[in-house]
Amino acid sequence: MKVLLVNGSSHPHGTTMRALEEMIGVFGEQGVETEVFQLGAKPIADCLQCDKCAETGRCIFRDGVNGFIDKAYKADGFVFGTPTYFAHPSGRIFSFLDRAFYANCRNELYDAFMFKPAAAVAVARRAGTTAALDGLNKYFGIAQMPVAGSTYWNNTFGLLADEAVQDEEGLQTMRNLARNLIWMMRCFEDGKKHGVPYPATETSHVTNFVRRNDGRR
Repeated sequence: MKVLLVNGSSHPHGTTMRALEEMIGVFGEQGVETEVFQLGAKPIADCLQCDKCAETGRCIFRDGVNGFIDKAYKADGFVFGTPTYFAHPSGRIFSFLDRAFYANCRNELYDAFMFKPAAAVAVARRAGTTAALDGLNKYFGIAQMPVAGSTYWNNTFGLLADEAVQDEEGLQTMRNLARNLIWMMRCFEDGKKHGVPYPATETSHVTNFVRRNDGRR
C-alpha cells in the first residue's frame, strides 16, 4: 500500500512537514510506502475553468498538477497538509487542489481519488485550524473519498518546526491519524479481495438552472 502526502506549505521543512513526518514514521513502521509531494514556493496557477482538461484529460498548466494526478492513480490513500493563513488553507494548496480535482472529474477515467481514504492536516501558530481543515475536507466529500479522523482535530501548533515538537498531543493526534488511515486502507483492500463491490455511482443527472447561450455557466 502507498500513501501520497501533499505538503501545501512553501517551506519544505516547516511546521506542516513536521506534522506529516510524524505520520510518515507510523506508515514506515506499518510497512506502508509513502511519497511526499512538495508544492514548494513556485507560483501555482488558479483554475480558469477553460475545460481543456475535458478534451485532453490534462490540465493546460505545467506546474505539477498533472504529475500529481498521475501519482494519485497509484496511491491507496492521501494526506493533504497545509499551514493556516487567516483561518483557511494556503492559497497554493487551494489552487492546486481546485485544478487537480477538477481535471480528474473531467477525465473519463475519474478514479484517481474515488473511494480512496484521505486525511487533512492543518498547522498553526495558535488558531484557525478547524476552518482550514473544513476547506480541505470539502474536496474529499465531492470526490467520494472516505475521510480519516483522529483523537482530536487533525492539527498541530507551533510557529516553527522546532516548536511543533513541543505539541505532544498534536503529534499524538498525527500518529493516531496515520494508524486510522492505515486501518481504512487495509479494510478497503480486504474488501476488494473478498469481492465487495464499490457502490454504483450515478452521474447521468446534472442540474443547471441557468445557462448562457453558449452553454457555459
